[in-house]
Amino acid sequence: MSLPRFDYGAQVRLIRNVRNDGTYPGMETGALLIRRGAVGCVYDVGTYLQDQLIYRVHFLDAGRTVGCREEELIPAAEPWIANLYEFRDPVQASRALAIGGEVVVSKGQAGSIEKVLRDLPHGIEYHVYFDNGRTLQVPEHSLAPLLSGGPQHGH
Repeated sequence: MSLPRFDYGAQVRLIRNVRNDGTYPGMETGALLIRRGAVGCVYDVGTYLQDQLIYRVHFLDAGRTVGCREEELIPAAEPWIANLYEFRDPVQASRALAIGGEVVVSKGQAGSIEKVLRDLPHGIEYHVYFDNGRTLQVPEHSLAPLLSGGPQHGH
């Protein structure tokens, strides 16, 4: 096992959403504990199954201390671009989307986020399942939140 990358007191940023795996008391299994992008302070470093480093990280803004694997953390000072949407968030196309010049999703068409693609050189994109049955890879700037009441058509 390698030495810990982060020491006690290190400021770290979470790069993946952390959900309750059943070990966090008082919340349902699967509930979102800490959203990616949150910054916390390493409180302790331990091991799990004798070969995985687990960092106890205190996230002051959320008032929670959560166990994080090393690959889920980066130094807080590293550059970070926050994403606007998460898995299953309802969205709508903020413009018409076309493939080969043919519009396949109209402006205002409703959809939901299937996957967040963060590590692209030109910014954050999403796999979006639209209610017309199409799944497209869409840049963040081509989406808007879907407000309750269905698609919002712009004028």
